[in-house]
This record gives sequence, C-alpha cells and structure tokens, in this order.
Amino acid sequence: MIKVVIIDDEPLARNMIKEYLRAYPFITVAEECGDGFEGVKAISQHQPDLIFLDVQMPKINGFEMLELLNTSPGVIFTTAFDEYAMKAFETHAIDYLLKPFSKERFDKAIQKWKQQHSISTSAVKELNEGSLPISPEQHNRVVVKTGNNIRIIPMHEIEYIQADDDYVKILTKDGGFLKKKTISYFENVMDASQFVRVHRSYIVQVSQVTRIEPYEKDGHIAILISGEKIPISKTGYPKLKAILGL
Repeated sequence: MIKVVIIDDEPLARNMIKEYLRAYPFITVAEECGDGFEGVKAISQHQPDLIFLDVQMPKINGFEMLELLNTSPGVIFTTAFDEYAMKAFETHAIDYLLKPFSKERFDKAIQKWKQQHSISTSAVKELNEGSLPISPEQHNRVVVKTGNNIRIIPMHEIEYIQADDDYVKILTKDGGFLKKKTISYFENVMDASQFVRVHRSYIVQVSQVTRIEPYEKDGHIAILISGEKIPISKTGYPKLKAILGL
C-alpha cells in the first residue's frame, strides 16, 4: 500500500485530491494537513511515499517545509500560483499541478510518479545539499527545527552564523540553532548591506559589531554587542571596513 500525505490550507483542495485518489485503491491517505508545521509532523510520523504539497500556506511555505524533512517522499506540488512552477521543478518535484486541475491532469501526475518514484527521493537530498530555489520569504527569515518544534527566525534577529561541518549554527539572543545549509547559501541569501562574511566560517550582522581589534600578527577580531569575538580573515577585513565606513 502506498501512503500519501496531503498538505494544503484549503479544505476544498484537500477534498478534491482525496476524491481523485479514490480511483487508486493501492494509495491510502495517511493524513491531511492545513499548514507546513502539521505537514512536517505528519511526514515524520507516517513516512509517506508521496506528498501533495501546496506552496503558499500560513506560517511557512511549501519550500521551507521541505527543508525541514529528514525523509525523502516524492513531491507533487499543487498551487494556484504559476510563478512557482520553475522553482518547483528545480527541486526535482514529480509534477506541478496548477489549481484548479482536472482529473485527467491529476492522473497524469500519478502516472509520472509511478514511473519516477524510484528516483524522486532526489528532491529532499538536493534540499539538504543546499540546492533548493530561494523563495521571497527566505530572504527575510530562517526556519529551523528544534526537537519537535519549528521556529521562525527573522533575519534581523541573527547576530552571526558559524559553519559547523555539514550544518551552520545560527546565533541569536535566544541561543544557537542548527540548520543543514552551507555558509555560502546564507551569504547569497542575506542582505549584503547588513551581513558580511568576515571569515570562511563566519557571517556577522554589521549592526552587532561594536569594534574591531588587532589579533596576533596581522589578524583582527570583531567584538559583538554580546561580547562574542569573531575572527576576521584577510579578505573579510576590507569588506567589513568598507561597510562600516572605516
């Protein structure tokens, strides 16, 4: 039996998908969810083979939700907004259904899944490798998972980011949070007038820097409001000085 989770904030859309799935007795709907938070929990609990995922939803969008997954279900996007189509296919999604979609169009998506499900797990793999397309919301916030909880961190609350093996550590006044992304990803996403990569392993928020001090030979460190000392590389030093107007 194939397990499916439906994630869409519109009850009518969820009901339509369930109605269309009645033609496929080998598919069972394990759960339906009204937002991305519920979706992450349902996917963790049921380990579905396939998910139907809306893009624009309350709290977090579909792309942000996918970033939080530890499993690799097939993904069929369902949305009323065609501007997300290219982004959806860049995630190696199986298909992209533009609402309102017909039973015939839905059936084609299911057939594509049946043909491709053996390779569709590449979607979440690529998310973890940092290749997901960037949605507008991701320029303004970071979504992290802490245990069973999901936290949305506005960019302006981030004091600095530190590379940590395959993850980055995001430091705020409330503590640190791990995210499976590269520091280069955040360098591209963050506002360059507010955040500077001062070292291969560090990005700092410029407004958090209180002073720059010499360190060892020709090195320097940035002292933050919190008291943290961040190393500055030779290439990072002129970038930080330029933004600070020094």
